[in-house]
Amino acid sequence: MIALDRAQCLALDAADPLRALTDEFDLPDGVIYLDGNSLGVLPRGTAARLQDVIAREWGTDLIGSWNTAGWVDLPQRVGDKIARLIGAGPGQVVAADSTSLNLYKVLTVALDIVESTAYRDAEQPQDAPRRVILSERSNFPTDLYIAQSIAAQRDCELRLVDNPADIPAILASDEGAELAVLMLTEVNYRTGERHDLAALTAAAHAAGALTVWDLAHSAGAVPVDLVGAEADFAIGCGYKYLNGGPGAPAFVWVHPRYADRFRQPLSGWLGHADPFAFDTAYEPAEGISRYVCGTPPILSLSALECGVDTLLAAEPFGGMPALRAKSLELTDLFIALVDALPAELGVTVVTPREHARRGSQVSLTLAAPRHEAGYAVVQALIARGVIGDFRAGDPRDLEGHPHILRFGFTPLYLSRTQVFDAVAHLREVLDTDEWRDERFAARGAVT
Repeated sequence: MIALDRAQCLALDAADPLRALTDEFDLPDGVIYLDGNSLGVLPRGTAARLQDVIAREWGTDLIGSWNTAGWVDLPQRVGDKIARLIGAGPGQVVAADSTSLNLYKVLTVALDIVESTAYRDAEQPQDAPRRVILSERSNFPTDLYIAQSIAAQRDCELRLVDNPADIPAILASDEGAELAVLMLTEVNYRTGERHDLAALTAAAHAAGALTVWDLAHSAGAVPVDLVGAEADFAIGCGYKYLNGGPGAPAFVWVHPRYADRFRQPLSGWLGHADPFAFDTAYEPAEGISRYVCGTPPILSLSALECGVDTLLAAEPFGGMPALRAKSLELTDLFIALVDALPAELGVTVVTPREHARRGSQVSLTLAAPRHEAGYAVVQALIARGVIGDFRAGDPRDLEGHPHILRFGFTPLYLSRTQVFDAVAHLREVLDTDEWRDERFAARGAVT
């Protein structure tokens, strides 16, 4: 894409049919928000909705709201809405708990399935037991931590791939016969690189393994078709592109072929077939409802529902395909503008340029002598009202895992003109060495 000038960006924004969706959000004046891949923006309807839940449903109707306001079914109701964004059917998704807890549930179940007699007879009648969980070293740390914990409990091995491009060959090799589960995040949190979910799922199945997909950087950002891809399990968070608010509940999907056949390990009371029978023996609910554990957090789930509704508001305008098209246009523009910066500024795009391999973010690195200045540069941008974020590289391997300046693109509220202005600010911060101001080096607890 050729870098546009600001007048061209303004003209395209004026003709954009999706521009009406910005009315769904409250954003501070003068802010260019490029961090929706970390925390989504506050939807305009959330505050009023939460006030109604607090003042009327809780304050006036009290405990009756479990029935009259449908609190008890909120995990399923919000789950059904999320299902429309990730290629799942009604009754296949629940919103509950955190990404980490949901990953623990589904990864444990996946291993149970692979170890079951029926699966072994069908998939590996002559092979040794499959004991390997395969992932990539640059996967999000909580996914790796949960997998490490489960591997230790189950006497399995978590095997990490340094180059994700090697995964198809590994699945097709003799090593594939050792694999129980392929566990990947569809869009890498650092680089924004997107895996081919359908192709890797098919390759894992051909190797006799199951798949667990983390959609934290996919749901609400890129079109996903879990059922069409014949995936096995998926989890994801609610506070990024789903705009559910800080610490919003996560979600979990299990393919219907497994949902009724296996128990998840956190057998809490609301995952019981009849929770208000108060039976002392656990009997799992049908289908995905057994993946609910404890009492649902009503305030947080209500906020998440408002966030998901902002994505569903795009359906009259073409839904996720239309949002994806605009996302690619915005990220193409950002990449073209960064490419046009003077070479001496040393800015490099590390996110793949091919559309099929890109999520809805663009990650940058800086060359020497600014290669260690990423955090300060991001802080200088934030001081100007351009909000992105920073992810530190591995100090043992900065060449392979460098410091990252990370920018997320949410087409619901982001314009082309804002993208143009953001890169102009980046140039000024680097041109003037504004980032050297000592206040930009001070690090908070969250970076």
